[in-house]
Amino acid sequence: VQLQASGGGLMQAGGSLRLSCAPSGRILRISVMGWYRQAPGKQRESVALITSGGRTDYADSVKGRFTISSDNAKNTVYLQMGSLKPEDTAVYYCYFRNVAPTGGSHYWGQGTKLTVSS
Repeated sequence: VQLQASGGGLMQAGGSLRLSCAPSGRILRISVMGWYRQAPGKQRESVALITSGGRTDYADSVKGRFTISSDNAKNTVYLQMGSLKPEDTAVYYCYFRNVAPTGGSHYWGQGTKLTVSS
């Protein structure tokens, strides 16, 4: 099963964009879905996470500007991004984690690139 992210592109500062991510097949018992990003020359960082129960967590740099949501029936996670800044430029990776009796698995998307121009 692979995660397929979409929605990146070239945006101007102040704009809005929504990223989407869904798996190519069924993933059972998803516990966490989220988004990470990696800017050029920087380490990958967590942007937003959402649990199966709906709890969310955001990086301080995106609080108030980004909103994560999910459609559990479709195993899809979204990231609504607003008030975009040039520092949001990065490759965005979606992430799923599930649980299983023998342990869980981590799934990563291939990345979708966002470039924000000033």
